[in-house]
Amino acid sequence: MDLLASFVGVHLGIRYARMGSDRVRVVIVDDQRLFAEALEAILSTDGRITVVGRAEDGHGALALAREHAPDVILMDIAMPVMDGIEATRAIRDELPGTRVIVLTGSAANHDISRARSAGAAGYVTKDQIAGDLVRAILDAAAA
Repeated sequence: MDLLASFVGVHLGIRYARMGSDRVRVVIVDDQRLFAEALEAILSTDGRITVVGRAEDGHGALALAREHAPDVILMDIAMPVMDGIEATRAIRDELPGTRVIVLTGSAANHDISRARSAGAAGYVTKDQIAGDLVRAILDAAAA
């Protein structure tokens, strides 16, 4: 099993039952505005998920995390000001109940290892969005 499959499989088991009927509150963090808007549109079609905010960098992510205490943050790695790895570490230190799923175009083992060591609950590449993202969000929130 490769590192990506191992990371996602170990950290994102099916545990949605713990959450009951509440919606999973999600923050989207990506410096590509059109991508973030499209992602929000996709997630809004699932009644189990509510997007409570969007940020374009790690500082914005940390501010939204403090304001909303979301269940899950979808975090891009490569962003200006504060990257997704640094933001993930800061959010996990300050809000350990918030799960971070790293969402990026890279499946490089180095990025996966950095995300894991920063405290990310999972890692989804942008080409996996259609099939895996909703499941990853629900699993991370239930962890």
